[in-house]
Amino acid sequence: MGSGNMALWGYVNINVMKRNVIAFIVAILSAVNASAFDDVSTAYSFLDITSSSHVYGLGGVNVSLIDDDINIVEQNPALLGPELGSQLGVNYMRYIGSSNFAGVKYGHSAGTHGAWAASMQYFGYGEMKSTDVTGSVTGTFSPKDICFSGTYSHDITTALRGGVTLKGIYSDYEAYSAFALAVDLGLNYYDGDNDMSLSLVVTNLGGQLKRFNEVYERLPVDVRIGWSQGLHGLPFRLSITAWNLTRWHLPYYDTGDGTGHDSVKLKDSFMSNLLRHLVFAGEYEPNENFYIGIGYNYKTRTDMNTYSRNFFSGFSIGSGIRVRQFGIGAALAQPHVGAMTFMFNLAMRL
Repeated sequence: MGSGNMALWGYVNINVMKRNVIAFIVAILSAVNASAFDDVSTAYSFLDITSSSHVYGLGGVNVSLIDDDINIVEQNPALLGPELGSQLGVNYMRYIGSSNFAGVKYGHSAGTHGAWAASMQYFGYGEMKSTDVTGSVTGTFSPKDICFSGTYSHDITTALRGGVTLKGIYSDYEAYSAFALAVDLGLNYYDGDNDMSLSLVVTNLGGQLKRFNEVYERLPVDVRIGWSQGLHGLPFRLSITAWNLTRWHLPYYDTGDGTGHDSVKLKDSFMSNLLRHLVFAGEYEPNENFYIGIGYNYKTRTDMNTYSRNFFSGFSIGSGIRVRQFGIGAALAQPHVGAMTFMFNLAMRL
């Protein structure tokens, strides 16, 4: 092939890639535009709970984290790649009250530029009492949600990757059950020379195929943007994640300090709304086999606002270590004064 033809071929390839990226972004924005931005339904709020201890230790939301761990893929399908190889991930979380969450993930490369993954996540809320219309106890039941998902990602350029996750969501609450389908779309740009990662994700596009009753429950559609940056010459990495971007106003009620002299106040200022959209995180990573990180989620802190205010509410901490083919991670948080949460991850390369 002549040099002129080779140059033309390269030009065509670059333009095809650009068109693919533009088409992907347009599809994301169109899908989001079709969603109900002002919806505040909490029927499927469990979908916002991460299954990654690494992410949980960094505030619970992080769509730009680059790590050799299959468990982070649920945050952004574009974080999946052939470099993860063949990995199996297991997670367990002791959540608020008697809730226990657990799941398993498996990922595998698909050629040199693609990868796929499959997972199942279980959300159990403990045993509850069943009552009739008079309030008499008739028995017990164990409400639960189960999410099955499949993910595929592909390199668009050497630095840009796109991914998609399809989720099937089954809910069983005593005599009521529902089923929904959702799609997550993600992009990640990674500059290895400067250790910088930028991501755009849209989560939970879809809806119910089977309702609990006659009421249609919306999925918690969200747009998230993330930035992670390593510090040159230092073993530290910073992350800022913006989420709940489908609506600006996220008001909450401040109940005061518990002295009884303060009235309940509605907080809806510019700074309050801004902070409730942001999650801040920092990590110390002296080598690729160990990390320790801390996160701060202001929305979690304000959502859990009580009279007996807890200083640690909104903060989380996590750590992980890799030994040969195994990776182990754990994270702790106390979102409420009466609740300590713990998450554990295991990843192994097969």
